[in-house]
Amino acid sequence: MSEKITIYDIAKKLNITAATVSRALNNNPKIKESTRDLVIKTAASMNYKQNKLALALKSGRSNNIGVIVPRIDSNFFASVIRGIEEELQPHGYQVIICQTHESAKRENENLYTLIDAQVDGIIMSVTDVTTENDAAFQYVLEKNVPLIFFDRSKHIDGVSSVTINDFKGGYIATQHLINEGCKAIAHFSGDQSFDIFKNRFLGYKQALLDHGITFKEEYVINTKSNVDAGKEAVSKLLELETPPDAIFSSSDFAALGAIQELKERNINIPKDFCVAGFSNEPFTKFMELSITSVDQSSLEMGKMSAKVFLEQVDKTDTIKIEKKVVLAPELHVRKSSSRTNI
Repeated sequence: MSEKITIYDIAKKLNITAATVSRALNNNPKIKESTRDLVIKTAASMNYKQNKLALALKSGRSNNIGVIVPRIDSNFFASVIRGIEEELQPHGYQVIICQTHESAKRENENLYTLIDAQVDGIIMSVTDVTTENDAAFQYVLEKNVPLIFFDRSKHIDGVSSVTINDFKGGYIATQHLINEGCKAIAHFSGDQSFDIFKNRFLGYKQALLDHGITFKEEYVINTKSNVDAGKEAVSKLLELETPPDAIFSSSDFAALGAIQELKERNINIPKDFCVAGFSNEPFTKFMELSITSVDQSSLEMGKMSAKVFLEQVDKTDTIKIEKKVVLAPELHVRKSSSRTNI
């Protein structure tokens, strides 16, 4: 293995000081442009690589941003990450992605690891809304590192967030099902300790009440975001003495499971049963029976989260401006709930 080239090797070859080489490589304005160009050209020819960690320690900036998500094998989170990268890349930032896999322990480890890695900020969708990881979040804030929540958030003073109006999303999806003639609408809810799922449920419930439809507790099932959970949940609903004629699901994957189970039972969709989901996953529009879904504006959410970070990263005040950005949801009506062309 060849020896690592240092600034001293470059200085020796050019017969200048190592300090001059260092200043040239770091674009110090006191260095003449001709000298800077010569140093950069020579460094490249000698295959010199700067020590980014050393530069970070010296400047206090790593130009790295930590992004923590529950999982990346989801179009929603992947699209948010894409938005963050597209917004930050022109500003010279690189993204370090961490997954929690819905584990509070891993979320805690991710937070400390990213701070130890000298990231300039953390943008995340939380896994744990309890107080279990509060010490880790406070550690981030004590280090004066900007922390921005997106989608799933916690209520922490001074921490900004970017979400969509989940209440409105739940409301417009349920209202649409009512407008299609549905009278007994069930709801697949996620863990309501998270505001996003609680607010989607509240929007669903309010739409029922506003249209004179009785809310029934037995029509609300806490469901994980996967196909099997959707199948199991709709099976429970169909066993009720008075089964529903529609489902508003907080998850497109659970909605897909419900549709598969309904088809296996030869229940006609949407003539006899309507289904609407949430997130607008790509598969919802490409299926033969396309699925009505609420779009979460994932790309825009990522870009906006990055913009909030850029607004905060240069703040030297100990008091950070807490910003709450709420995006508008959009309902995409498709075959699973539209009875217009039956």
